[in-house]
Amino acid sequence: MEQIKRIVLTGGPCAGKTTALVRIIEHFSSLGFKVFTVPEVPTLYSQGGWNYLTPNHNLYYEGEKAILETQLALEDSFMRLAATCTKPTFVVCDRGTMDISAYISPEMWEELTQKCGTNSNELRRRYDAVLHLVSAADGAEQYYTVATNSTRYEQANEEGLRLARSLDKKVNRAWMGHPHLRVINNHDDFDAKLRRVLKEISNVLGIPQPIEEERKYIVEVTGPLPESIESDIMQTYLVCDPDCEVRLRRRGWQGEYVNVHKTKKRVSPTEVLETERQVSNALYESLLQQADPYRSTIHKTRRSFIWRGQYFELDTYHAPVSNLVILETKGIARQEAVNFPPFLRVVEDVTGNPQYYNYNIALRRA
Repeated sequence: MEQIKRIVLTGGPCAGKTTALVRIIEHFSSLGFKVFTVPEVPTLYSQGGWNYLTPNHNLYYEGEKAILETQLALEDSFMRLAATCTKPTFVVCDRGTMDISAYISPEMWEELTQKCGTNSNELRRRYDAVLHLVSAADGAEQYYTVATNSTRYEQANEEGLRLARSLDKKVNRAWMGHPHLRVINNHDDFDAKLRRVLKEISNVLGIPQPIEEERKYIVEVTGPLPESIESDIMQTYLVCDPDCEVRLRRRGWQGEYVNVHKTKKRVSPTEVLETERQVSNALYESLLQQADPYRSTIHKTRRSFIWRGQYFELDTYHAPVSNLVILETKGIARQEAVNFPPFLRVVEDVTGNPQYYNYNIALRRA
């Protein structure tokens, strides 16, 4: 049997996770999958009487430690259940272990993980994909409510919205470095948000998806960016069959590095199959020997951020070209308007222009 995939559904308060879980079960069950869902552990403890606002430090600490231990044990139990199934199956976690780190101090998180015999890098590697649903507090404020979760303390007022946006960004940052972290935008139509969730899970399960063009714009930075995640990217294309594109990427931030091998194969004129896997430093260096001699390695700085409920990646290229800054949208529906940030000036819409595909930017010029 193929490896059972473990997927995290996360995000800030009022992001639509509960509804998304129902849709995931309905959709993939109809395709013949058995879907296991791991319940949200912090809510279990809150409903059981533990209060994360308690002034009792020892009670607070023991509660957070219990949450991490229970999360690990529950996930492992569900993975064992999934392993007994005879039909295709996967496990979806309503939040994952790294979510806990967004709600406590770095020092306490370091101590908790050590006591549990693990660390942040090991915890991220437990999962095949992380889907971060953006909180309705950022870009879809009219839908923000606390009615769906009685234990939520971020109220539906301006201060509550500010707190919810802050938590959303902390959770996103906690998962930074996972090779398959996908941010699911808010949309005018909530169904579009759910369809993106189903699409990303389908990619993880190896189900071919319709070919889609993310929107791309050459931009000029005219002001300071908001809080963003900055990373350094080295991207090398490898020799492969004509109908494939194979990319080797090293992404670094704050002294940490993640290497990802990605294959994109067109299976029909309208469908593409993408597969990716994290590789060790040793394998990364070995795979570099297969670099396409006709393409240079791309070096760029990426700044990722959420603006008015939409997720953006801003790439500043250093090699083999320079003086090029490209803004790429992620998961914005075709019929939706882009919420361009005021600190960027759009120079040119290059969506669908092959000249600005990374694969072609890397092409060596005679």
